[in-house]
Amino acid sequence: MIPVILSGGSGSRLWPLSRKQFPKQFLALTGDQTLFQQTLQRLNVEGMQPPVLVANQEHRFIVQEQLDQLELKAQMLLFEPFGRNTAPAVAIAAMQLMAEGRDELMLVLPADHVLDDQGALHQALELAAQAAERGELVLFGVPARKPETGYGYIRARDGVEGLPEGVSRVERFVEKPDAERAAEYVASGDYFWNSGMFMFRASRFLDELKRHDADIYDNCLLALERSSHTDNQISIDPATFACCPDNSIDYAVMEKTERACVVPLTAGWNDVGSWSSIWEVHDKDEDGNVTKGDVMVHNSRNCLVHGNGKLVSVIGLDDIVVVETKDAMMVAHKDHVQDVKKMVNELDKEGRPETQNHCAVYRPWGSYDSVDMGGRFQVKHITVKPGAQLSLQMHHHRAEHWIVVSGTAQVTCDDRTFLLTENQSTYIPMTAVHRLTNPGKIPLEIIEVQSGSYLGEDDIERLEDVYGRSSSDTPEPTRVPTPAASR
Repeated sequence: MIPVILSGGSGSRLWPLSRKQFPKQFLALTGDQTLFQQTLQRLNVEGMQPPVLVANQEHRFIVQEQLDQLELKAQMLLFEPFGRNTAPAVAIAAMQLMAEGRDELMLVLPADHVLDDQGALHQALELAAQAAERGELVLFGVPARKPETGYGYIRARDGVEGLPEGVSRVERFVEKPDAERAAEYVASGDYFWNSGMFMFRASRFLDELKRHDADIYDNCLLALERSSHTDNQISIDPATFACCPDNSIDYAVMEKTERACVVPLTAGWNDVGSWSSIWEVHDKDEDGNVTKGDVMVHNSRNCLVHGNGKLVSVIGLDDIVVVETKDAMMVAHKDHVQDVKKMVNELDKEGRPETQNHCAVYRPWGSYDSVDMGGRFQVKHITVKPGAQLSLQMHHHRAEHWIVVSGTAQVTCDDRTFLLTENQSTYIPMTAVHRLTNPGKIPLEIIEVQSGSYLGEDDIERLEDVYGRSSSDTPEPTRVPTPAASR
């Protein structure tokens, strides 16, 4: 069985903690490990092959770093230039397997869900494998236990001939009903929540996709043919992929095929798709509050308060979510947390950078944190991993001052290369060709002061980069000044 882990989502409902450049699957929201790492660990068991990972091209360094932290390897890394939903992602993975002569069972699942009961999960996988071996397309359904309006629902029919005992035939899908209808579904006992997890043989999925959505099938076949293949990595051709319809497995295949079936999943599933879901999966105090960070709560009940540096105090509030980050704060009633996505869409329309990145931005060489910013200056705290180096680069509109806080810096500036240690500094003139390297065994920390007429992210010309990036990897500038340097 091959797990195909989909980690291309943006997690906008968990803003401001989740950002497009660092979405929720790469955050440690429910423990010491990230949701992505928990998913990897859950499937690192006997009888399961190394995973196929589908992710956004911009997240490739995050994916690799989180794999390395667990000392795990993927058998295939499939990088999308942009999201086109789950049907194209899974289609290209299946097509590549078929091209390698591997018509195997695929277990498709998101990278950002919580499953508490490993034993119940494996029982469901065994039952699903029996159905998938008979040519069925299996969807894992979570018995609906409360009127949840944020989930899709599935109505199933038991006792269908040809299906293993315990497997039901899908009768219909219902997309996110209102509260009254959701209550009726729960009361009937005939409905499951749609977990977004599937199992099928690669050829069966492709057969059904070709029959029911030939546009996706044909486009994915061409996109894979034109993609860049390096070792175990596939970078999907963006020009072809841009023409692919944006559609989910549910809409493209499962709602149209006659071979869709449901296997019950009673493994403590939660898609942690909203702040109310985060509240549900955490331990609570005697008043039902969940707190993280420097937080004080008084005379308040059933609140979620997430601090990230500042002292956050909540007084006399019930059922409220407060999330504080360095550059944004979100306050919402728990009954309205599904509307966070609408807020993010509005911020995107205004070109606000707070939906894209945190003040701390992660790069393959380390990270940088924007400390202060004005019209013609920016101050950043830069951390470079031991042995890592930034690209050889130049800027046309700004100069930089570097001050070493800790560690040792190897600086290249035009035709000079020299070392700086703690409390030493240097000046990088505008248009100078420069590079920063950490030759030591501890992290290098510097303070960088940028000054100039333009500090946008696109004022960088990479001349050489050990991570295979080019200047085209730099995001387009926004209308609001942003932390510069996609180094």
